Amino acid sequence: MKDNKQSDFATRAVHAGQSPEPLSGAITTPIYQTSTYVQQAPGVHKGYEYARTGNPTRQALEDNLAALENGSAAFAFGSGMAATSTVMGLLAQGDHVIVTQNVYGGTFRYFQQVMTNYGLSFSFVDTSETDNIAAALRPETRMVFLETPTNPLLQLTDLRHTADLCRSHDLLLAVDNTFMSPYFQRPLDLGADIVVHSSSKYINGHADIIGGIIIVKSDKLAERFAFLQNAVGAVPSPFDCWLTLRSIKTLPLRMQQQNSNAIALSDYLLNHPKVNKVIYPGLASHPHHELACKQQLDPYGKPGFGGMISFELKSEKTGSKMLEQLQLFSLAESLGGVESLISQPASMTHASVPKEERERIGLSDNLIRISAGIEHIDDLIADLAQALK
Repeated sequence: MKDNKQSDFATRAVHAGQSPEPLSGAITTPIYQTSTYVQQAPGVHKGYEYARTGNPTRQALEDNLAALENGSAAFAFGSGMAATSTVMGLLAQGDHVIVTQNVYGGTFRYFQQVMTNYGLSFSFVDTSETDNIAAALRPETRMVFLETPTNPLLQLTDLRHTADLCRSHDLLLAVDNTFMSPYFQRPLDLGADIVVHSSSKYINGHADIIGGIIIVKSDKLAERFAFLQNAVGAVPSPFDCWLTLRSIKTLPLRMQQQNSNAIALSDYLLNHPKVNKVIYPGLASHPHHELACKQQLDPYGKPGFGGMISFELKSEKTGSKMLEQLQLFSLAESLGGVESLISQPASMTHASVPKEERERIGLSDNLIRISAGIEHIDDLIADLAQALK
């Protein structure tokens, strides 16, 4: 069932890119655990030559995610950072990129400590104001790279306005959509050229693989990414593709529950005496709440705010004690899994960002980040309550 982009999102999540296996009729896509393929004659084959170049399990995953993001093609990688690094492969020495200032710590590290050595330059700006993006433009600017919502301050960027700006200056717009997943946000529909995910997170949702994905609409970009994926070779294993494909079938159900839990958790924290502030786009107090209600929509047009919450405690000492007392929440990096996770970004996910940069963008040592899982909300609130007490 490949050509089904007009069907319901939940139906596509289960069926897109997949058909019963022709030999036995197996309903589940097989794991094609092979490194090469027998050819009928020199240069004559069944569409597959070598497993770095192509694999049927990986192809099923790519077709599925292209359908969910309303793209024409998708390309799977061994990690989210492998996908991001491949996006940078579109650029050349001397090119300039405008980046969301509160970008994921690993992305910041890669741009600043790796790609600058190859002649690329980066401006990290507050992209929540489109005027800031326009002000950062240079003659050598070739791309705008956004995270929305950002990690971990959950700031939003207006994708449609930014896409209009990029088109008027002939720039590529790449969007890291990891926090929302295609269930709650589809940047290609809003004018983006490239969507990137760490598929380790919500797309897989079970904390058992590392992966990345790129999705595009343009045939020209698809041709270039197909070349780069094969040339660089940072592809996932067939088993990881199979696990991810299996997990996507429940993506709508998981996202609905995680969204519901995050709304309830943010409401609880908002009224807690030891909490200084709560950052969650679903709260009316969030500065970009109205944009979230317009831009972050489920497939049926209902606003969705995701499963990520950040909150700042009044005392750093309280944070350290709380993290040690939690019983249900797991103190760990990553996000988007069925189990609830909690972390201190300054010492964990964003430790590679210099302290002065963290302070500049408002990422304090008191900030705590939650990835809401699918557990019962009463148990999650009870665990936070006893730990904060």
